[in-house]
Amino acid sequence: MSPFRTRIAGLAFAVIAVIAGLPLIAATSITAANAADNGVPSRALIILTSPSLQTQGMAMVLGNAMQAGGTPVNVLLCDKAGDLALANTQSPPLKPKNVTPEQLMAKLIDGGASVSVCALYLPNSDHAKTDLRTGIDVATPPEMAALMTQAGSRVFSF
Repeated sequence: MSPFRTRIAGLAFAVIAVIAGLPLIAATSITAANAADNGVPSRALIILTSPSLQTQGMAMVLGNAMQAGGTPVNVLLCDKAGDLALANTQSPPLKPKNVTPEQLMAKLIDGGASVSVCALYLPNSDHAKTDLRTGIDVATPPEMAALMTQAGSRVFSF
């Protein structure tokens, strides 16, 4: 075989090897870039607005389950759900475990979750920051926007 043909054959082999390897390289890049989209969020933000006791309870149950699985959890309480943040709120227990949304929220906080009321809650209620349970803060819009748009964050709304 002439040197020219040897060179062409080698070049053709190299091109085929690169093309054959592209799907593997692309799949690896996509997998790494989308790990959070494949069920492994690096952070969960639960936005709870529902006045429904069962919805509030289920949001906290799911938050605790995510936290138990190793996902850091943030909770934003808005509108009537903000009442969960008040120290004097005591909801009736939910079956089958006979726990309240407040107890489930306290478990989240004890596990390291950040729980906040939205920035509009206190100014539009008869309550003050001193009325909030220990460990609950007032969120700021920039803080929440950053959490919502952070790579790997998943936002769940109830």
